[in-house]
Amino acid sequence: MKLVDTHVHINFKDFLPDLEAVRARWQIAGITKLVHSCTSPDEFIEIQSIVDRFPEVSFAVGLHPLNDDLGEHGWQPQIAEQIHDLAKSDRRVVAIGEMGLDFYKADNHEEQIKAFRAQLAVARALDLPVIIHCRDAAITTREVLESFNAEDLDRPVRGVMHCWAGNPEETQWFLDLGMYISFSGVVTFKNAQILQESAKIVAVDRLLVETDCPFLAPMPNRGKRNEPAYVVKVAEKLAELRNEDLSTLAAQTTQNAYKLFNLQD
Repeated sequence: MKLVDTHVHINFKDFLPDLEAVRARWQIAGITKLVHSCTSPDEFIEIQSIVDRFPEVSFAVGLHPLNDDLGEHGWQPQIAEQIHDLAKSDRRVVAIGEMGLDFYKADNHEEQIKAFRAQLAVARALDLPVIIHCRDAAITTREVLESFNAEDLDRPVRGVMHCWAGNPEETQWFLDLGMYISFSGVVTFKNAQILQESAKIVAVDRLLVETDCPFLAPMPNRGKRNEPAYVVKVAEKLAELRNEDLSTLAAQTTQNAYKLFNLQD
């Protein structure tokens, strides 16, 4: 069985002591590809060095909605230029992000929307998919995507709602917009019944799996450091919820990841 972990942050300090051992475990678990997300263009060189070490890792470049720059200085248009130029500089960049909206922890909504729209424009210009972070902001995220798509109907946004936690109605909004839906370890939590209902309605050709490591380790490792090998637990839970064969689901989510991110063997 092969899987793609479509969202990791293995550049974080949590992995400094034992990243080689973490890699050995994901290889044993059958994780053949990983997509490394990015919270700031400042991470680019650091992530690039990891990709140099581990050829199975592809990566993205973008600005997270909770990045300190948005809180302290507001959106700076030159950041979009930086993201654009960095993405063009390395063929292993397969997406722009993570970007999006997070209204749970911050009230700088207008600045987040500016940053979100600017990065969508970068992705469109480079014909790359986007990795979208959405927390307590589904309505506004939907509105931004709809208005952005209306500006160029021939080039709608393509990408993934990462670490999805929405209810079935919200899930359908983004499926209708053509987005992929990626589930993390949260779907394994006992109190995640609404999210588990969402997992049942996603078309099999729009389904992705991720860890978002080092965060959100699935059961039974909840509360501990997460790592790519644990994406198997996410796939197992999804197969159970959807009453599907695990190997079939793994093959389909892997195919979906290859298609969305144009991954190469």
